[in-house]
Amino acid sequence: MPEPKKALVLLNMGGPDSVEAVEPFLYQLFSDRDLIQLPLGALLQKPFAKMISHFRAKTVRENYRRIGGKSPLLHWSRLQAEKTCEKLGEDWDAFVAMRYWVPRADEVVQRIVAQGIKEAVVVSLYPHYTGATTGSSIKDFKRAVSQHAPDLQCRYIEEWHDQEQYLDALAECVEEGLAQVPEAKRGKLTLLFSAHALPQKFIDRGDPYQQHVEETVAGVMERVGDYPCQIGYQSRSGPVKWMAPDTLDLIAAAGKERRSLLVIPVSFVSDHIETLEEVDVEFREHAEEHGVPWFGRVPALNDRQSFIDALVSLVENA
Repeated sequence: MPEPKKALVLLNMGGPDSVEAVEPFLYQLFSDRDLIQLPLGALLQKPFAKMISHFRAKTVRENYRRIGGKSPLLHWSRLQAEKTCEKLGEDWDAFVAMRYWVPRADEVVQRIVAQGIKEAVVVSLYPHYTGATTGSSIKDFKRAVSQHAPDLQCRYIEEWHDQEQYLDALAECVEEGLAQVPEAKRGKLTLLFSAHALPQKFIDRGDPYQQHVEETVAGVMERVGDYPCQIGYQSRSGPVKWMAPDTLDLIAAAGKERRSLLVIPVSFVSDHIETLEEVDVEFREHAEEHGVPWFGRVPALNDRQSFIDALVSLVENA
């Protein structure tokens, strides 16, 4: 009788699969107190989440319409899982669990159990650790395992910001981006690494997210050579103190100094709303308004072979 297969489970945030799904997706996101602690405590988190998601939905729906009406995050996460399992061998089955949209952890764990699988390696697709993303996703998956499959043996990979093959893959993206820069614009070129912002209180409580981002950038810059570089933080919203500097402020400053910009979305491992709409549309328009001489973005990791190799190495070393 053949040995049961092992499960590779990739964890990610998820995204709406239609414009109609935007509001319920936002409600799930704003309901998570590990990610966003709305005022007046846990008791009123969900009523506040309901209200905020309703008012934010109109703008967010338009953002998704600009990139085709849905998030590509599940598409890329599934490809990453499937291609990683192809390289790991026939003993592995691929699964993806999303934190705020389908497929959710409960469904995925039940599918794993139904297939008779006894072991799983669970990888957070956030390379840089914070309790708001990796912490919340791991907690959610562990809850599902406890409820549906207490005997499932899981190994969790929660941070890998300095893994050599990941840094190699990201440097490869930067090299491809550099090849797009016109020769005349290279003299005053800045590499602008942009990571998703967190409320400053997450850093103040001890989350290593900012340190992890900075170490990733240092590792990439060792590989790509001597270019001026900066780190900014994007996707800030709401009246709280956020990590600084804001990527938008760095773009405006580059315009004043007539510096060209190549943006590297450093905390994202695949294309989604923050790259396709925020960077490619909003940041580009902001750069044009502020006189940036040339603006570009490096390709995302998505399912490129060097990144799949990094995921394979993570799983094998687990």
